[in-house]
Amino acid sequence: MKSPPKPPEIELPEFVLPAVLPDDVNALKRLLQAQQDAMAAAQQAMQQAMEQALHEARQVAMREAHDYIIRMIEQSVLARHRMFGASSEQLACQGRLFDEAEVLAQSSTDEQDIAALPATTPAAQPAADAAQDKQPKARGKRAPLSEALKRVDIVHDVPEDERTCPCGTPMVEIGQDVSEQLDIVPMQIRVLRHIRKRYGCPGSEHAPVTAVLPAQPLPKSNASADFLAMLLTVKYVDGLPLARFENVLERHGAAVPRQTLARWASGAGRLLQPLHNLMRDALLDGAVIHMDETVVQVLKEAGRKASTQSYMWVQTGGPPGKPVVLYDYDASRGAQVPLRLLDGYRGYLMTDGYTGYAKLAHIEGVEHLVCFAHVRRRFVEAARVQPKGKRGRAEDEIELIGKMYGIESEHADVTVEARTLARQRLSIPALEALKAWMDKTLPTVTPKSALGKALAYMHKYWNRLTRYTERGDLPIDNNRCENAIRPFVIGRKAWLFSDTPAGAHASAVIYSLVETAKANGLEPYTWLRRVMRSLPLATTVDEVEALLPWNLHSHDLASETVP
Repeated sequence: MKSPPKPPEIELPEFVLPAVLPDDVNALKRLLQAQQDAMAAAQQAMQQAMEQALHEARQVAMREAHDYIIRMIEQSVLARHRMFGASSEQLACQGRLFDEAEVLAQSSTDEQDIAALPATTPAAQPAADAAQDKQPKARGKRAPLSEALKRVDIVHDVPEDERTCPCGTPMVEIGQDVSEQLDIVPMQIRVLRHIRKRYGCPGSEHAPVTAVLPAQPLPKSNASADFLAMLLTVKYVDGLPLARFENVLERHGAAVPRQTLARWASGAGRLLQPLHNLMRDALLDGAVIHMDETVVQVLKEAGRKASTQSYMWVQTGGPPGKPVVLYDYDASRGAQVPLRLLDGYRGYLMTDGYTGYAKLAHIEGVEHLVCFAHVRRRFVEAARVQPKGKRGRAEDEIELIGKMYGIESEHADVTVEARTLARQRLSIPALEALKAWMDKTLPTVTPKSALGKALAYMHKYWNRLTRYTERGDLPIDNNRCENAIRPFVIGRKAWLFSDTPAGAHASAVIYSLVETAKANGLEPYTWLRRVMRSLPLATTVDEVEALLPWNLHSHDLASETVP
């Protein structure tokens, strides 16, 4: 709490004794009475001043105590919600803003559901049409299995003694009914034996000649390219800790210690570094970069305790048609990290309000945007601390932000030019209404309350929050980067920490590659398998660039044969 205010300065009545006291008794009595009256007036003034100061101090203390109690209640409510409540930011006041899936499900027709069913054979089509006429149309039928999956036909025939018609005529085949089941073949672990033929001189006059072994991803290990691709997939895509993958291998008869698996993963990270470097070049060529950071724990780092937090920095962006997701490890969260990672970049940078990006934002040519989702999130927290059933001012702000997101949703599939016009015509007036509400509400709330902090945050970054309306290709929030962070955070819950900085760097490289592959529509394992097979043979930059995700296609990877 703050200390009580100082008492105000008091103007005491002046009493000045004459230089020469009178000899008359009555005059002396009058002089003494005047002095006593002045002292009494001074005491009364001091008493009133002290009472006023105490009253003001009491009021300040009560306000401080009230604000403190409110903050404690808000923090308790938010702590309980984080521990036990739903993680969704949806609130009852939002109406139908975020229930797109339910709306689409309710708006689907019976014809659309039936169109999604597997097609019947031509011979069975008339019977199917007749059955459709007799029975009510069904809803919620399952979608057909992917055509890309391999089919294995299992034929069920009618026994021969049941193929005679009651009229005595042998029956003939007129069609078939086909149903499909999803099947899985357990992991198959095998050993590839590389047999290198050797030829020698019959007379032993010259040195023998041995077939050359093609370049391998990790020459001094016994891990094949495909094994490494699977290892990276289960750890960095599926989030499986190496200890569990060790158990999976052991169940299939292959005993590979987790320490060995860790060395192989680190070695793969070093092998894949050139692709990471080329992806950074593509990232810096884009017009917009999203950036965010999250914590990671590294146990064995020089000069740091094992419990010290380090950071994984994530950047997303890239030119049109070349989406890039980059992870970078650093022990620090300081401003020098984004300066190093985006050295030479000129364009728009979307971040949250973390001050570590301030220096980068002040570089000439870098235009800083701030995420509106972070603003909305703070008001959601302010709304959660309100009594149940009571609509507060935070809900008003959420509704205003929802209008802006509604405009973005309505114009998500239009051209950049059309989106620019829509933002100028619709979003700017919505922002002006939001700013008017902010200016009106900010002076009336306690600064340290949840609502006060949310308003202060929005007020501080207002100019950077609204810059997305300048162009149609600028983002309103940093959700693209937060979505890129999510796979790392989910995996971190399983493997918890990195053992060494080298392992953390390798993880950053591999996460970058698999997430960029996913962003380009590639299945991570098939792409990694191609990379692990081809990268050791690449001798030029062009050959390495050919392996980047946007230079390969899914059908090319799927058709690749397994040795």
